[in-house]
Amino acid sequence: MARAMAQAARRASRDLLLSRPDARIAALVRVAELLRASSADIVRANAIDVANAVAQGKNQAFIDRLVLDEPRIDAMAQSVNEVACLPEVLGTPLSETVRPNGLRVRRVRVPIGVVMMVYESRPNVTIEAASLCLKAGNAVILRGGREAFESNSALARIFRQALVEAGLPESATQLVQTADRAVIGQLLLQHESIDLAIPRGGEALIRYVTENARIPVVQHYKGVCHMFLDEGCDPEEASRLVHNAKMQRPGVCNALECLLVHRAEVQRVLVPLAKSLIQAGCELRGCPVTHSLVPGVSTATEADWGTEFLDRILAVKVVNDLDEAMAHIARYGSGHTEAIITPNAAHADRFRQGVDAACVVVNASTRFHDGGELGLGAEIGIATSRLHWRGAMGLESLTTMKWIIDGTGQTRL
Repeated sequence: MARAMAQAARRASRDLLLSRPDARIAALVRVAELLRASSADIVRANAIDVANAVAQGKNQAFIDRLVLDEPRIDAMAQSVNEVACLPEVLGTPLSETVRPNGLRVRRVRVPIGVVMMVYESRPNVTIEAASLCLKAGNAVILRGGREAFESNSALARIFRQALVEAGLPESATQLVQTADRAVIGQLLLQHESIDLAIPRGGEALIRYVTENARIPVVQHYKGVCHMFLDEGCDPEEASRLVHNAKMQRPGVCNALECLLVHRAEVQRVLVPLAKSLIQAGCELRGCPVTHSLVPGVSTATEADWGTEFLDRILAVKVVNDLDEAMAHIARYGSGHTEAIITPNAAHADRFRQGVDAACVVVNASTRFHDGGELGLGAEIGIATSRLHWRGAMGLESLTTMKWIIDGTGQTRL
């Protein structure tokens, strides 16, 4: 099964190389129309997945990632339309020169070819990944988690219907129709047909894909995101940003997981902020200073530093200065998103330059590290590896390049 899917995807990728941009755009526009027209069917399929998750005792953050309702389906459709409207990237020149011998030499963007996407929980990834891959001229093999099987199946059927109606190969988008994890391992061996694997989910999934793949992997590792409240920061602004980063959607990868506070701001900033977070339903696991000052804060263990909670849980630590905050981030961060709240321009510059992460944020919420918020349209995920992409993966991240040489009969001397 795995080999047949991979080979079908390779054939489709060759057809997509010769497809017209307007055909791919038409397919995407049709996907958006079908999503809205089929919202009731999608909600019914999703209800089965949600009911199963509830029966299995999954927490509220997990359920939130899984749920599809009409507003979220409409948002998916809007995202697909935005991808359809993105400027065409295929064939665009990255560089162009004319050599002394008259050769015209260009580097242009081209599709990667066949992308394998392995993901968990969030069924909207099915549409986002398929849309971006199609716009970039790639075939894609999708393997969602078993917890979203019914939802993913309904969404994939819609996408494949739109492909057929637009005259594009149906196998350009394929969903693995089994929950058997062995199929993932088999697909990861198909290096002759699959060009890139992108895992998006929990740490165990990403490690499994990385360790078993014979094809290149772009890792979407865990989001252990920090925010440092520097000396002199505004208490109201700090509170607003921390609440947004942690509490708006605790179960997403760009949510805040560890708060660092300058020692000079313990009484003025940390104490009232911690109390407000507890009142809002957030469990705080703090360092000894935080634990001693704020009732209701449990003592953090070593395991809490560097943990992606994906829940209403926040680790809190008091640090002596900016350097200690940066050292903590270097030790426990996952290279995803790191933020500083500071009135000090020199500290902001030092943080920007010295923190090693896919995204560094100054005086704003970590939640802005998102493809849509960065103007990329939909995103396929947030890569924490360094090659071939880092950070929010939009359309350009799903392309590679090739050299084109146009001559007039030149031979090499």
